[in-house]
Amino acid sequence: IELGASGIGLCRTEHMFFDPIRIKEMRKMILATNEDERRQALMKILPFQKNDFYKILKAMNGLPVTIRLLDPPLHEFLPTKKEQIKTLALELGCSIHSLLHKIETLHEANPMLGHRGCRLGITYPEITEMQTKAIVQATVKLTKEGYNPKPEIMIPLIGNIGEFTNQKAVVQQAIDSICNKQKIEKLNIKIGTMIELPRACLIADQIAKEADFISFGTNDLTQTTFGFSRDDIGSFLPDYLNQKIMPNDPFQTLDHEGVGELVRIAISKSRKANPNIKIGICG
Repeated sequence: IELGASGIGLCRTEHMFFDPIRIKEMRKMILATNEDERRQALMKILPFQKNDFYKILKAMNGLPVTIRLLDPPLHEFLPTKKEQIKTLALELGCSIHSLLHKIETLHEANPMLGHRGCRLGITYPEITEMQTKAIVQATVKLTKEGYNPKPEIMIPLIGNIGEFTNQKAVVQQAIDSICNKQKIEKLNIKIGTMIELPRACLIADQIAKEADFISFGTNDLTQTTFGFSRDDIGSFLPDYLNQKIMPNDPFQTLDHEGVGELVRIAISKSRKANPNIKIGICG
């Protein structure tokens, strides 16, 4: 969890999956051959997620916590070494050959621009549904205990309005489902998105009409604006700085002329479309 000066927390949920028990169920979900198998694996992860969110929201009682839904590509959860692959195949009761085939299928040449963020939720809405239910269940439990949890659900990597409305509908349906079961009239859970693609900045007015908040993810926005890979820029950045081609490392100092201009455009468009929209930054 990252805390800003205002006390607002940003919870990056991918870190919550990387422990032995959860990663095993996550791998089962990824390697499942149908929706029922995926849901069975996700339901085993849900109690852990609920407990995570419960503790975070309790610690941040009365303050807003922005929870970014699962963002990284699925291949990051799978093993790469031969011994690990062999062990996983035994655990899952499948052949090494079929497991290797699945891992190869999930491999992407450019995963940061591939099947990640909201794209995962569109392909597998049950992932979005499970995380939302965990957040809502934790919120309901804390509310009954007299606390004042303020979760805000952030949908990552939106590039067009259809992606946002698709995932917002899944989130809202999960919220409504639990409220109906618990006989709760309404929970004040904001639904918004991370602006981290140039196109999202240019259609921010469309997004603002549907979203309760936006937050600029400046790391990915810098990557996609410059076309620089944050992981690979180190091989040539010293030459750029030494020859004064660039004044600063763009991942250390926000680029005012390019990235900053996109942020300015997005803020202006958002506020015109929705004067009440909440705007933040993470990165």
